[in-house]
Amino acid sequence: MLVAVSWIALAIGLLSSLIIIVDIIRHPQMMKVMNVVWPINGWFFGPFALWTYFKWGRLKAKNLDTEDNRGRPAKVFVSTSHCSAGCTLGDAVGVPIVALTGLTIAGSTLFAHYTVEFILAYIFGIIFQFYAIYPMDKSKGVMGSIKAAVKADSFSLIAFEIGMFGWMAIVHYVLFTEPPKPNEITYWFMMQIAMILGFLTSYPANWLLVRKGIKEEM
Repeated sequence: MLVAVSWIALAIGLLSSLIIIVDIIRHPQMMKVMNVVWPINGWFFGPFALWTYFKWGRLKAKNLDTEDNRGRPAKVFVSTSHCSAGCTLGDAVGVPIVALTGLTIAGSTLFAHYTVEFILAYIFGIIFQFYAIYPMDKSKGVMGSIKAAVKADSFSLIAFEIGMFGWMAIVHYVLFTEPPKPNEITYWFMMQIAMILGFLTSYPANWLLVRKGIKEEM
């Protein structure tokens, strides 16, 4: 049953991403990095990502004359989506690296996943934030924009990984006698859930960063 549910969840996520990609090709985002962010969110949020994209993401399309009437919760949601997409991409890249190298830390594959995926999630997260900051204000220069990206995204990135890693620990130590492996579909279903939980733990962090003016609403 779990295998069947996993296949369905993965298929729905990929289909959601595809629908968003098709629409973005017709209506690209004003902020180019969001052309990547929304399809990534489609993978783990599925139909909910479709709803948020067409309700809020479309308002930022370059070739559509729409009024941005979103409130702060929606704008923070988009900021969190941006942060989560960078983390998700880093985590997804890290999984096969650990699997193919057989890397362990302190004899644990889970700790290896934590380490590699955190590093890559942080790198990709800062890259995504850089491409949100630099194109909008090039007066900071490249290094200034990188520093601003680190300041704006570090807290929310860590918050995302806390939610994600917490779920990974539950999967590894509680839910399964033998945790699923990356070559099994159930592993990626568990990762979809991990990304959703990471989003939820990152949202309050993004709200705080926006409220304090450290991070811009999106």
